[in-house]
Amino acid sequence: MIRENHTAVVARNERWSGVAATEPYEAGWATEAVIFVRALGIERAADAAEATDGDDDASLPDVRVQMSADGMRWIDEGSSFPLPETTERDTCARVAHFGNWLRIVAQLPPGVAMKVLVTVHLK
Repeated sequence: MIRENHTAVVARNERWSGVAATEPYEAGWATEAVIFVRALGIERAADAAEATDGDDDASLPDVRVQMSADGMRWIDEGSSFPLPETTERDTCARVAHFGNWLRIVAQLPPGVAMKVLVTVHLK
């Protein structure tokens, strides 16, 4: 039997700043998911660069994977992974046993914004 798979783009060219989350994705039929994040662009305000001693590759916060029974109320699933620190690198998380709905949430520091492409790959 051939397993079904599906790729969903849940954020395309979205500008994230402050607290940001992807659109919820209903995936209750799947048994596993891989979530990829690609930075299409990273903006750092001058004061944000000074706060990190001018290091353009200063660490960004981790993204949290969240799950939901109804797509409205969210619980941290327990997985987290870093945001990509450059446009040359993607990051990802593997998730199983997530119920019905998935999304990711990030809180970017003040003065930092990022354009992202986020895809969910389900089997």
